[in-house]
Amino acid sequence: MFSKATEYALRATIHIAKNSSENNKLGLAVIAAAIDSPQSFTAKILQLLTRNNKVISSVRGPNGGFYITKKARKLPVRAILEAMHEDKVLEKCVLGLAECSESQPCPMHSQYKQIKHQLINLFENKTIEYLAEEMTEGITFINNKSKKIKVKIEKPGAKKS
Repeated sequence: MFSKATEYALRATIHIAKNSSENNKLGLAVIAAAIDSPQSFTAKILQLLTRNNKVISSVRGPNGGFYITKKARKLPVRAILEAMHEDKVLEKCVLGLAECSESQPCPMHSQYKQIKHQLINLFENKTIEYLAEEMTEGITFINNKSKKIKVKIEKPGAKKS
């Protein structure tokens, strides 16, 4: 439904909301790994999200990184789509026709109309904070990779117990 960049932007914003604060900023490498995205691509996405500090905020320097403010946490998820310039996707014809309306419907217009309203409602009523809280509670996930297995490395010559 959305571009790969917007999918990563959604994931990155949720991850940052879950794991950061003004006192605990996240670095690019950490965010890229968490959302399973190449660092250079993630950097471009974060650049769009930090424009005017609307969704994500950033600080440069040795103690810098990315975080989300309390005010931005209250934003609807649609704000991410707007930052990525993909908010109009929700209102487009499902077949991509330039003219699709009640008077000139595409073959899927009447069925998709209900779904489209539900999608718009979802993106306008769910907040970034709500999605981050669901992740914190373990209800949802943004990375489908299985949990990392900790490997114990034994020193040569050490006795095994």
